[in-house]
Amino acid sequence: MHFDLVDVRLLVAIASTGSLSKAAATFPVAVSAASTRLRQFEERCQVTLFARNANGMTPTPAGRLVLEACQRILNEAQRLKDNLQALSGQQRVVLKLCASTVANSTFLPAALGPFLADYPEVDLQLTEGTSRSILRGVQAGEFDLGVYDGNLPTGDLLSLPFRHDRLVLLVPQGHALAGRRQAKLVEALSFPYIGLPAERAMQRFIEDKAIAAGIALRVRVRAPSFDAIAQLVAQGAGLAMLPEAAASRMAQELPLTLVDIADSWASRELRLCIRDWQSLPSHARQLVSHLSGVAHPG
Repeated sequence: MHFDLVDVRLLVAIASTGSLSKAAATFPVAVSAASTRLRQFEERCQVTLFARNANGMTPTPAGRLVLEACQRILNEAQRLKDNLQALSGQQRVVLKLCASTVANSTFLPAALGPFLADYPEVDLQLTEGTSRSILRGVQAGEFDLGVYDGNLPTGDLLSLPFRHDRLVLLVPQGHALAGRRQAKLVEALSFPYIGLPAERAMQRFIEDKAIAAGIALRVRVRAPSFDAIAQLVAQGAGLAMLPEAAASRMAQELPLTLVDIADSWASRELRLCIRDWQSLPSHARQLVSHLSGVAHPG
């Protein structure tokens, strides 16, 4: 059965205006031509799509089903048009990703590089937040997707795998804890601590855990990055808690030792979250699939 986008647009216009003449005027096309197109379409599909009455035209039950499909076709056609314009460089695509400190500082840079190379038309707004604020932001539509601590409930958001992570103690070689395979947080809290600025999501998480253990962190220095923290720890200024992925890399370059944190909260699963797959823009879908390894989630 043959039909084209003009047929589809005409059907949607008739349904939205309730009038053949008003629908024809939106193209513009002669009313007679619009009437002929509608009649031929109904004859080809052997279904009456609209009921004609004194108040105008209203979709029949069959017409409502056809119109749902027509709207999907128009949505996909617009999506295709937008993608072609973006791919040809006529417009930029902006994606918003909010992630935890750990994800932003360890896993995401390496994961995002190949995607951005494949899609040069994409501009990525990468921000940092606590896991709870990330979930709220994705739910509110402030971000296209988020990377959060997978131990939290997500409500009706769609959650997908990303990476596994655990926090470890980073101590200078020769430190009192350096010979230990693992230690609990309370054992580390008696030593001076090198941390991130207080407003960073990971720092707030660690300080909350210390408060829950009944002992506040004795923060000696607040450094701006994991690299700066590692340099200070290596020189004996204190110890730190860092993601294992970052700490392992730094221990290869500096006189540092990694000690596992025995507390259960130190091992975490990082996960992606989105509102729903169908409403995501095409480029955001590609990014979700790239990061999660799941081709068609949901």
